[in-house]
Amino acid sequence: QVQLVESGGGLVQAGGSLRLSCAASGRTFSSYGMGWFRQAPGKEREFVAGISWSGRSTFYTDSVKGRFTISRDNAKNTVYLQMNSLTPEDTAVYYCASDKRPFYNGGNYRRDGMDYWGKGTLVTVSS
Repeated sequence: QVQLVESGGGLVQAGGSLRLSCAASGRTFSSYGMGWFRQAPGKEREFVAGISWSGRSTFYTDSVKGRFTISRDNAKNTVYLQMNSLTPEDTAVYYCASDKRPFYNGGNYRRDGMDYWGKGTLVTVSS
C-alpha cells in the first residue's frame, strides 16, 4: 500500500521560509513524478509544483516561481518543497501526491492525474 506522509508545516511570518517534506513508501518511488498541491480555506485544491521521476524536470505555478523549489531524493524516497518569501496568500494545507504515470517527463500535473495523496500539512503565514 502506497503511503505519503507530509511534514514541516507550521506558522511563519510573512517573508519567512519553510521546508516541507513528503516521505513515500509502498512502491518504486523513483519511477514516478511527484507533485505538491495546496488548498486554502474555501478554495479549490490547486497545483503548486511538480518534479519528474528523475528529478531533472521541475514545474511551478506562476504565483510561486522564484520563491518555491521542489526537489527529491530518490535514495530517501522523499520529495521536498522549499518555500521562501512566504506571503499570507500562501496559507493553505499542502498535500504531496504521486503521479499515476511511470516515467512521465511532462509538466501536466493535474489532480486527476495523481493516484496517491498524503493527508496534508498546514502552512499558516501571518502578516
